[in-house]
This record gives sequence, C-alpha cells and structure tokens, in this order.
Amino acid sequence: MKSFIYIITFLAAALIIYNATQLNFSALFDKESIVALITILASLCAIALVQILRISKKIEAKTRR
Repeated sequence: MKSFIYIITFLAAALIIYNATQLNFSALFDKESIVALITILASLCAIALVQILRISKKIEAKTRR
C-alpha cells in the first residue's frame, strides 16, 4: 500500500509539472489552458486524497496497538 501511495503521488506531481508547461499565461482562459488548469486542480485533489489515506492508515496502525 505504501508503494501505491508513492506511485500515485509521483504520477500526480508529474501531471502537474507537465500541465504547467502547457499553460499559456497570455491567454490563461483559452481552451487548452483551461484543460491544463483543470488537470492541475484534479492532480492536486488526487494528492490531497492520497495523503489523507496515508494519514488515516497511520492512525489505524496506532489504534490497533
């Protein structure tokens, strides 16, 4: 499970970096830039959810003791 969390986090970070290069800052609300912004936001949400899962697994491990 730990490696799965790291893989998902790495892939989401890679998507953020890739889509940041696709942004056109002179026309930020252009069609392609909107898609890149939405994908960046979705990747940030995925990272947040995976980190919540990681923390909940740590809490679960501590309460089993």
